[in-house]
Amino acid sequence: MTPVNKEIRDLLFAEKDEKYRIFSSRLIPNVPDDAVIGVRMPALRRIARDTVKRGMAEEFLKELPHRYHEENLLHAVLVSQATDEEVFILLESFLPHVDNWAVCDSLRPKAFKKPSEKHETWLMEKLDDGHPYTVRFAIEMLMLHYLGDTFKPRQMEKVSRTVGDDYYLNMMVAWYFTTALAERYHHAIVYLEEKRLSPWIHNKTISKACDSHRLSGEKKTYLKTLKIH
Repeated sequence: MTPVNKEIRDLLFAEKDEKYRIFSSRLIPNVPDDAVIGVRMPALRRIARDTVKRGMAEEFLKELPHRYHEENLLHAVLVSQATDEEVFILLESFLPHVDNWAVCDSLRPKAFKKPSEKHETWLMEKLDDGHPYTVRFAIEMLMLHYLGDTFKPRQMEKVSRTVGDDYYLNMMVAWYFTTALAERYHHAIVYLEEKRLSPWIHNKTISKACDSHRLSGEKKTYLKTLKIH
């Protein structure tokens, strides 16, 4: 471990909150308890700003894999601030090491907020990646940034064919279609009417959509008739 990375780890441990550590561990059961420090996100963001200000970010981002969950969260926060020129390099090196939904969902690259053909092509390619959290990340980006004016039916079609045994990946597919029902109803409803999703994702999508405030009561009543029993 380099002196820079040791200093950053010491900063994280200085913010340790035992009650929050216990709470966090319960939300990420696939991460060992001893890999969770217990640092709240505001403190992590403060450390991220300090890391950049002091010129330590570049060295920290080179050291993979990390030992602690919060180091991965810090890495995600730093990658999210990357420019369009460097974000793909940083994502390619980091995504294979992402091992839980919390770190995956903390990756919100500001560069992706402006959809482009280059971004879409990269994301569509990542849907074929064998690593579940790489695929989850790609689906989340398509959900957040490509259900508006940049939507293309081929995106939804490819997401619909993303299947596997990973609970958190399947949940993201359901989340995508729930959001699509609110933003692209006439495209998304066909996948439920024709039962083109796996039964679990199909029913989870309907359940989540019926809990949403973005769909009318009439649409929710119809969705309930499509449930697979």
